[in-house]
Amino acid sequence: MKKVLFVCLGNICRSPLAEGLAIKISAELGISDQVTFDSCGTGNYHIGELPDERTRKNAKQNGLELTSQARQFDKKDFREFDYILAMDSANLSNIKKIDMTNQFDKIMGLMRDYDLEFKGQDVPDPYFGGEQGFQEVYNIIERSVRQFLTAEFLNGK
Repeated sequence: MKKVLFVCLGNICRSPLAEGLAIKISAELGISDQVTFDSCGTGNYHIGELPDERTRKNAKQNGLELTSQARQFDKKDFREFDYILAMDSANLSNIKKIDMTNQFDKIMGLMRDYDLEFKGQDVPDPYFGGEQGFQEVYNIIERSVRQFLTAEFLNGK
């Protein structure tokens, strides 16, 4: 069983959405028996909280229920997970600083490394924006997670 960790700053907008979408899409693709998911933040601002109310509202409008509780990235996560996908380059950089020996470089990357439309770009943080930003982020993450699961689990990569 492979394990995937999604990482953003506070673990209340982007990464819990990615976790929820990955659970849903892996079931749709028939691979939920091959992979598990978790999410966390590099910051400690929201530990124990549910995802942001606007994120949950947007997810619900798209048929998705988010119930995870925020937690902070821990260096033990390097050994626990097979894939660590950051939502943006700043959070990827923060994780890489924790891995001072660079021994876990192979398992780290950006969520949008799997976005065929905008490969390698950051998933924007919708926290300070309006409702449209949350839907845009939903669309980006849905597209990226679907491609990630297809590339890594269905195409025998």
